[in-house]
Amino acid sequence: MNKVYPSAAKALEGIVSDGQLIAVGGFGLCGIPEALIAALRDSAVKNLTVISNNAGVDGFGLGQLLETRQIKRMISSYVGENKEFERQYLAGELELEFTPQGTLAEKLRAGGAGIPAFFTRTGVGTIIAEGKETRDFDGHTYVMERSLVPEVSLVKAWKADQSGNLIFRRTARNFNPAVAMAGRTTVVEVEEIVDTGTFDPDSVHLPGIYVSRIVLNAHPEKRIEKLTLTERAAA
Repeated sequence: MNKVYPSAAKALEGIVSDGQLIAVGGFGLCGIPEALIAALRDSAVKNLTVISNNAGVDGFGLGQLLETRQIKRMISSYVGENKEFERQYLAGELELEFTPQGTLAEKLRAGGAGIPAFFTRTGVGTIIAEGKETRDFDGHTYVMERSLVPEVSLVKAWKADQSGNLIFRRTARNFNPAVAMAGRTTVVEVEEIVDTGTFDPDSVHLPGIYVSRIVLNAHPEKRIEKLTLTERAAA
């Protein structure tokens, strides 16, 4: 089955709509599906709840969807580097569910594994645990966290074959595999597409069973959040 679509817009056609729960891979600006995010912006869907480790930066990544006011709620663990996010949140225009980073990763992994909830010690005794069930195990209190199963997941990988088997590149792997596994429909943006059977099976990071659609973005921008340079001492 060929899962390749001719453009990011075509890959989102018929699967995105107002009010959806959408997960987006990446960590900071590393490994974000930038072409799919731009296509989601251009689709004009609104009132989205978006799961992502962070919320991009002003004017790039998920920052684009904040500027167009398409996101009503974020489920994230870090929201720095984005002045528009801060402005909307402080003005009461944007809802936010803060989630510890490891808990967020596990909520996605559990969703992909068909596990509806799990217990963790992270957040016990803080506002994170407010309103949630707690239980004691072996002398310690744990809080119950529900897993996340987004209607659509947007993912960035390095390479894919036409069946959707994926290879991620270095730290761009980050949240992407968990986001891909969790989604009911998963769309993946890649830099290279090869014929099915090209990959050594041991090299595949995520099997194609989790992937619904693929789109090629051979030359992504790959921004970084902060560039720090150290001047060399004179010789």
